[in-house]
Amino acid sequence: MVANRRYPTDLTDKQWTLIKDWVPAIKPGGRPELHPRREIVNAILYVARSGCAWRMLPKDFPPWQTVYWYFSAWRDDGTINRLHTALREEVREKTPRPGGKARHAWPSAGVVDSQSLRGADTVGADSRGYDAGKRVNGRKRHIVVDTLGLLMMVVVSAASVQDRDGGEMVLTRARPAHPRLAHVFADGGYAGALVARVRSALKITLEIVAKPADQKGFAVLPRRWVVERTFAWMMRWRRLVRDYERLPATHEAMVRWAMVGLMLNRLAPRPGPKPWSKRRG
Repeated sequence: MVANRRYPTDLTDKQWTLIKDWVPAIKPGGRPELHPRREIVNAILYVARSGCAWRMLPKDFPPWQTVYWYFSAWRDDGTINRLHTALREEVREKTPRPGGKARHAWPSAGVVDSQSLRGADTVGADSRGYDAGKRVNGRKRHIVVDTLGLLMMVVVSAASVQDRDGGEMVLTRARPAHPRLAHVFADGGYAGALVARVRSALKITLEIVAKPADQKGFAVLPRRWVVERTFAWMMRWRRLVRDYERLPATHEAMVRWAMVGLMLNRLAPRPGPKPWSKRRG
């Protein structure tokens, strides 16, 4: 147990209580763990938030090789997916609809969008591409969020993948994970044949929220602003500002860890003043 929080990303006692059952020992019944799992989670959140390389973890964390081993194991065995899902359901249940009506744990509506990211030299040529529209050489993350902006599904592809193709990939993966999902909002980049394919194959209504013809400059569009806000949340986690990961699945896991950190702060806010609060002189 960590007596004092050394870094802003360290879990509080209440936050650890919320997730400790979702990050079980990799080999239950084996020899005692050398490093507490709470410290492993603290280290992963530190990497995601600070953007540092694994090898540059501060020495008061467990060895970086151990932390990365746990990160990879929890990525591959589905631990991070189950943890993320459990927290999202809890946040939804504790966030009532306007008027006080209870919200279902499983969303029925979502918003889809994509974001291109420059790839570091660790991103291999076999999984990177060039987005001519954004002039970005790297990868693209395709996400579906619920109406609160909470992540439902993420798929990472080469940046050269068109939004329609990426949208089909992420919605196809989201469908079995979210059986209640019936209506998804999207921008004009998803218009065309995809609307009919999604309706036929996935039984999802894809509604295109088009930009008004007379719009000049920036304007907040209904529904679409929700997913844009989620991208803004992600960009606070410096490991997500660029794609540093050798495998797309590793970036997807890092996105989920960032959302885990965000949801923990909602369910059990950290003590002390918030970054945006005004300091009193």
